[in-house]
Amino acid sequence: MKWSWKIGRLAGINIYMHATFLLLILFVVFVNYSDGSNLAASVAGIIFVLVIFACIVFHELGHALAARKYGVRTRDIVLLPIGGVARLERMPEKPSEELWVAVAGPLVNVAIAAALLGILLAAGARPTWNDLRWVGGGFVMKVMVVNVWLVGFNLLPAFPMDGGRVLRALLAMRVDHSLATRYAARIGQGMAVVFGIAALLTSDFWLLFIALFVWMGADSEAAIAQSQYSQLSQMSLSGIPVGQVMMTDFRTVSPDDTLEQVAAQNGAGWQKDFPVVFGDSVLGVLTREDLARVLAERGPGAKVRDAMRRDFEMADTHDLLVNALAALQARRCRVMPVQHEGRLVGILSTESVGRLLMLQSAARQEK
Repeated sequence: MKWSWKIGRLAGINIYMHATFLLLILFVVFVNYSDGSNLAASVAGIIFVLVIFACIVFHELGHALAARKYGVRTRDIVLLPIGGVARLERMPEKPSEELWVAVAGPLVNVAIAAALLGILLAAGARPTWNDLRWVGGGFVMKVMVVNVWLVGFNLLPAFPMDGGRVLRALLAMRVDHSLATRYAARIGQGMAVVFGIAALLTSDFWLLFIALFVWMGADSEAAIAQSQYSQLSQMSLSGIPVGQVMMTDFRTVSPDDTLEQVAAQNGAGWQKDFPVVFGDSVLGVLTREDLARVLAERGPGAKVRDAMRRDFEMADTHDLLVNALAALQARRCRVMPVQHEGRLVGILSTESVGRLLMLQSAARQEK
């Protein structure tokens, strides 16, 4: 990550401090100065922040070591003013693995808080849940309370916190992973809106900052997760020919058919997109969106030739599936006619590929 400096290495993982982390140090000095504290108090405040971020490093290390158990490497851990980030090279394939990786970090903070509570009890102290302050108060008590707070905050069911990843993992046990990611991201952004409204009502700047962090983090996490899932999908489809996935039970339409006739076929069966053929030649494809659009513009008497796409891709049964999908994405189309030796033998759709990925995912979870 740019503007970061390496400050150490733990368990074979490099630890970096982002330049903006220095802003937090300056903030602590400013708070102590404004409070009228002396230099010693300011130094104690800085030490407190460094101890807290050491706890955060161990939190992120918990994620990293749990991920390593499932064969996922961690690029590095970066310290930011808002916390730490363990940058995994990829996401775990199984939802159950992602669940354990997500909870591993908060469990570290639970262990730290329990250890500090034991120290306080052994020293004869009676811990009370006073308000946490940057200045003053028992040092060990404050560190323990912060770790408890980190557990509660991180387990909020909102992306990008650990609770959001736990939620996604639980959802992914029931639905497709990409859909689970979108649901978790939306819940995270919904919580950000609630935080934002509460911040405006209470004039709490810190809560507004958290709301912005959660909103942007949820959006960014969803994009990153979707990209990682796309890469995983390509790996899963590697080496599979189009002929193994294409649908061979399909209907075609003629360029002279009316859209009313096609709409009747569309509503009566499972097939929503059609190759347009004339004799042995494929002239184009008719998608459900183009069908609906031209029906609304020109009425049911319009011809298929008025709505079909002439700019389309053809695949051969021996073509690799990943290449065919890339061509579909480039054309922003869901269906592709498939030929063999110049003859139309099937159609490839993104829906059929999606079903294949779901079956592969279910097979991996059963292992």
